[in-house]
Amino acid sequence: MRIPPLLAAFSLVLVAACTSPGGRAGPEIEVLGDFGVKPKVVFPDGEPAGDLRVREQMVGTGSVIKGDDLVVAHYTAHVWDGEDNRLLASSFNQGAPASFPLKHSISGVGKALRGHRVGSRVVAAIPPGEGYGPNPPGGLTAGDELFYVVDVLGAFPPDATARGTGGGGTLAGVKVAGGPGERPALTLPRERPPVRLQSKVLIQGGGPRTRAGQLLVTQYESRIWGSGAAADSTWEAGQPKAFQIGNGSVIPGWDKALVGVPVGSRVAVVVPPGLGYGKGLPPLIKPTDTLVFVVDVLAAY
Repeated sequence: MRIPPLLAAFSLVLVAACTSPGGRAGPEIEVLGDFGVKPKVVFPDGEPAGDLRVREQMVGTGSVIKGDDLVVAHYTAHVWDGEDNRLLASSFNQGAPASFPLKHSISGVGKALRGHRVGSRVVAAIPPGEGYGPNPPGGLTAGDELFYVVDVLGAFPPDATARGTGGGGTLAGVKVAGGPGERPALTLPRERPPVRLQSKVLIQGGGPRTRAGQLLVTQYESRIWGSGAAADSTWEAGQPKAFQIGNGSVIPGWDKALVGVPVGSRVAVVVPPGLGYGKGLPPLIKPTDTLVFVVDVLAAY
């Protein structure tokens, strides 16, 4: 895979009486706007807080975020320097939410989000020691304090699976075992692979159908036809993955097979070389390889 309830608008000033398990309360920064809409951030005069400050501005009702979850969120990040407080990044400007394994995010973001619920808006002032450390990415310095506004859309544990109706099945001779809530097991046949794309919904999800351009959260197993070698597995890696679908961000076989699938489904897909990795993925996948995937579509945003 090529990797890369509506709330009324209001203003909240972070004050010392409003605390959170992720850090001290404050500072006095206004964050205005609805959940899921790019916020307006009004910084006060003076120096930044200097320590980790966290506030749950809007309280969600979804699952509790855990440290090993894959988090899907809209966010806005500023460098808080007490001067221009420049915008560092915003998923709202990119037109799609971001996804990130919480355990691999900067420590301040991890501490700020853990223990809150999906559907929450969390704001956090993050000091340099909880940020990118001594070797920050381009455009930042080791001494920069950050300010994040994070609208949490979803959180997915390592063992997340399709939960629809159905079970195992066969596609082009490929046998797939495992039902809802179970990791699939694949058995590949010895005969030659089909020359055309093949796909089949094995577990039927109850959610809306996916659309081109959406961010899909997935679990998947993949095999190389002929050798049976595992090409990739999110279950083995211990982390779901998210991809935009239908816009060329993934292999063409995925774009064709996964657009229009109900969320919550498990889909078996046999991808011929022309719809896979055109140049292969050395040293494991050759340009002539047919690939087999079993994909659980956990969510779409």
